[in-house]
Amino acid sequence: MAEYTTSKPEWAPDKDDENKFACGVMSGIDGITDTTVGNLNPALKNGTMKPKRKMVLSVDDYVKGVSAGDRVTLARAITLIESNNPKHFRKAQEVLQGLLPRTGKALRIGITGVPGAGKSTTIEAFGNMLCDMGHRVAVLAVDPTSSVTRGSILGDKTRMGTLSRRQEAFIRPSPAGGTLGGVARKSRETMLLCEAAGYDIILVETVGVGQSETTVRSMVDFFMLIVLTGAGDELQGIKKGIMELADAIVVNKADGDNLLKAKVARAEYERMIEFIRPATEGWRTHAYLASAYKKTGLKELWDVIRAFDKVTHDSGVFKRRRDSQLLDWVHSMIDEHLHNLFFDDPVVLGRMPEIKDAVLRGIISPTQAVAELIHIFDVQRATQRHVDLFHPDNQK
Repeated sequence: MAEYTTSKPEWAPDKDDENKFACGVMSGIDGITDTTVGNLNPALKNGTMKPKRKMVLSVDDYVKGVSAGDRVTLARAITLIESNNPKHFRKAQEVLQGLLPRTGKALRIGITGVPGAGKSTTIEAFGNMLCDMGHRVAVLAVDPTSSVTRGSILGDKTRMGTLSRRQEAFIRPSPAGGTLGGVARKSRETMLLCEAAGYDIILVETVGVGQSETTVRSMVDFFMLIVLTGAGDELQGIKKGIMELADAIVVNKADGDNLLKAKVARAEYERMIEFIRPATEGWRTHAYLASAYKKTGLKELWDVIRAFDKVTHDSGVFKRRRDSQLLDWVHSMIDEHLHNLFFDDPVVLGRMPEIKDAVLRGIISPTQAVAELIHIFDVQRATQRHVDLFHPDNQK
């Protein structure tokens, strides 16, 4: 084995001559002094380095860490929720069960809008304002189309530069890939974790346009639509569909030369709202002006949301909506579970190509194909139950 020394090589300059050279040779580890340690890491000098975090956390570790508001533990808990590993799924559900009593106390606000409407800028300005008021804000992005976009929404965190650096805020993009139901489940459970960690306002941003609006509407209390001035007639169909879900319409970028156009757009939206059924019972949707860039109209918007919260709590609509959302969540997860059971069944998978081919060749109708596949699935499940019933381990 080679021997190492701390002596300088012959070509190294003496200390008195070191300014004559473009480079020098630093001392090895044996030559570290209090000064050099202080320059590298003060914790090395006085032994105050924090202990390393555990590589694998127990359910109790997760519950205690999230309950204490530890951001690192929260992030790891969300990663556990997002995992598709069956073992992780079971552990994640145990963590959620332990945290459930701490959930449900936050105000959940959904935010959507066409691309370029300024959703991220509005969320950052709005979130910073809420943090300044003493609130703790969690921002979640939901993108059911992420099987196509493959996680491009990670850019949202970089666009919210100031908000992401605040200790009172937590920003988390949605998991990439998976089915709509899978993303919705993980997003809902992520929301519960954030509530358990003490975040009292949850801002849920939709990234996709279309089905994602319905998904987020089923998760939140208040739903906000951000629009632009002069977006064009080609978007009117999308707007009308989304407007039926909105509790408030915000005409963004209402500043400078665009202010007059924004006021005209607001008046147009107010006229359109007259012909649309209110999204929430007992609450009348209205259009508002705001500028995320100038930070105007945000305080008024928060006053609207607080008024909505009071009205719906007093009328009982708030609780009825939350109860309905919970039951819808149960039903959607049942649908997803049955879907996976069917399409993951080995016998169904084996017969699927043959039956698909028969449909394409016109030998059987699609209805007959479905009936045949369901019959195969039923027979397979019945056979499996029979085998399980007479298994030696079940005879004891």
